[in-house]
Amino acid sequence: MVNVAMLSCGHVHTKGYCETIAKRDDCRLAVVWDDMASRGRQFAADYDAAYSDDLAATIARDDVDGFIICAENARHLPLIEAAAPAGKPIFCEKPLTTCVADAVKAAAAIRKHGTTVFMGYFQPFSATMQGVAALLTAGTLGTVTHVRFRNAHHAAYGRWFDRPEVAWFTDPQLAGGGAFMDMGTHAIHAVRTLFGPVRRVCARIDNASGVYPKVDDNGIALLEFASGVRGTVEASWVQTGGVGGLEVTGSEATLFNNPARGCVYAAPGGEPQPVEPAEAKPDRVSRLVAAIEGRLTDTELADDLACAIDAVAIIEACYESSRKHCWVDVPTI
Repeated sequence: MVNVAMLSCGHVHTKGYCETIAKRDDCRLAVVWDDMASRGRQFAADYDAAYSDDLAATIARDDVDGFIICAENARHLPLIEAAAPAGKPIFCEKPLTTCVADAVKAAAAIRKHGTTVFMGYFQPFSATMQGVAALLTAGTLGTVTHVRFRNAHHAAYGRWFDRPEVAWFTDPQLAGGGAFMDMGTHAIHAVRTLFGPVRRVCARIDNASGVYPKVDDNGIALLEFASGVRGTVEASWVQTGGVGGLEVTGSEATLFNNPARGCVYAAPGGEPQPVEPAEAKPDRVSRLVAAIEGRLTDTELADDLACAIDAVAIIEACYESSRKHCWVDVPTI
């Protein structure tokens, strides 16, 4: 039985992770620490876990095998720095950090202690996306020239962040940004995983609805990959319909989402063919259990961490580009 410690319950996904743990027979929530005592005590009571107001004591517990960090985005770094010396796997909500300066510090702590750390990304690990990766490796699309990824919903129009416990998503000091930080990080991590490092970006990120005016609610970024592939990423809280997800254009065929058939690919004038799913990889809670049990390779974990670190650099460059109205180089961390 794997014992998990929850470090902060500030993220909207905390309940989902606790529910997942509660339904599994190979792990349990052993202890909850939260800087908001009432919130932490409630989660601990709901999921039959101990509550602690002592972070150092929580991290030092012998019966804890791994950690989940569900703090506000800007508070990931201090918790990573606190937990990394324990050497136990850490599942931290995405993004790793909200800025490159903090990502450098987080990476240094992770590397110093050799700690396994991964984020709450899931899209690259699904059976469908593993099938897409296999299709790309096989060269079925020919030479890839363009990739698009839209990750969007209607959170602003739906006023999803009006509740006090999730209102921090609209506070730039705690969230680091709005829709592009929240949704864009998933899209950027996914395309970075599939197509490698990004060299430079040009973006327009702003607020269209006025619902949460302190942060952006939509953004579009152009990406130049080091490989020569060109990309477009769109992230939004004001998307009320349409088809999202991944589109990849190659010299022989294009891969896209078909609302009726799922992920397909087709040559010009040809009949769309389904993308054959491949074996999914563990993500989120399953990934933490797999990391604790040693079922993930060092190479896989290192590659994914590199993608998560790069995602921070790409997003920061996108925000800078939007402010300056120009192309911006992506720094190497």
